[in-house]
Amino acid sequence: MPLFDLPLEQLRDYRPERDEPADFDDFWSRTLAEAREFPLDATFTPYDAPYTNVEVYDVSFAGWGGHRINGWLLTPSGAEGPLPCVMHYIGYGGGRGFPHDHLIWPAAGHAVFVMETRGHGGAQTQSPGVTGDPHGSASSQAPGMMTRGILDPDDYYYRRVFTDAVRAVEAAAAHPAVDAGRVIASGASQGGGIAQATAVLHPGVRAALIDVPFLTHFRRAVEITDRDPYQELVRFLATRRDTTDQVFTTLSYFDGVNFAARGQVPALYSVALMDFVCPPSTVFAAHNHWQGPKEITIWPWNGHEGGSGYQREEQLRFLHKLLGDG
Repeated sequence: MPLFDLPLEQLRDYRPERDEPADFDDFWSRTLAEAREFPLDATFTPYDAPYTNVEVYDVSFAGWGGHRINGWLLTPSGAEGPLPCVMHYIGYGGGRGFPHDHLIWPAAGHAVFVMETRGHGGAQTQSPGVTGDPHGSASSQAPGMMTRGILDPDDYYYRRVFTDAVRAVEAAAAHPAVDAGRVIASGASQGGGIAQATAVLHPGVRAALIDVPFLTHFRRAVEITDRDPYQELVRFLATRRDTTDQVFTTLSYFDGVNFAARGQVPALYSVALMDFVCPPSTVFAAHNHWQGPKEITIWPWNGHEGGSGYQREEQLRFLHKLLGDG
């Protein structure tokens, strides 16, 4: 895996011009207002898990369009008082998996709310899921989720996903074990892109942990990497040659760089310099546009796995410093 992107000294200053639609804020205000017309109806069903120090709840709530979205809530057993809650958004293709996949945050004294990404978690992954995407699209698409509804921002797949993520924060905050003032958006790859957007779209999010984020700086990503999922866009455009402007107009409503330019809360990013899936320049583009307090951890010799366990330690220290012992 060679170093294929810009040199690090250029990446640190890479702050490209943004392609932003004039109605970006109105689009998202309207989208979230429409979603909130449906009752949240969050349910937390105790889950019979063989753990002695963790409480597990099987979660369901109404996301975009009132569709039921599933997840997990894990809390440390016997914890006193409302807890900080880490919202965990999942990488591309993965489902919510099993409760034991998400024990690190309860071990640190925090709650964790795992939101399943609609339509993911199928046979292609070892992390099973149970949440479908009942909203279809009349437009053509390439295999995968990246081009689902891509000819219309209102119909685009990630409009539903980002809305689900905001509603997940509201569901987490509704649980008595969660301190609504200390909710942290987190995720890696697709999950990082979702966390980046959610930290902007929900004013109650306290901080963001954004690892090797996907869904960011789309135009550059498709021009310099030959890896999926960005290649789903390339395959679509290769056959629908007449839709280029329409496609990138849609994507501009979902581009992490445009969300980052509105980011105000403390954020910890991570980037891997040999990452062909989410190229380093796309990550630095978002980080460098982020307006609030920010840090970035750089992993020079890694691909899309990033810092893995090392980055979890960085996150634990970041939150301990930010939140204190509480």
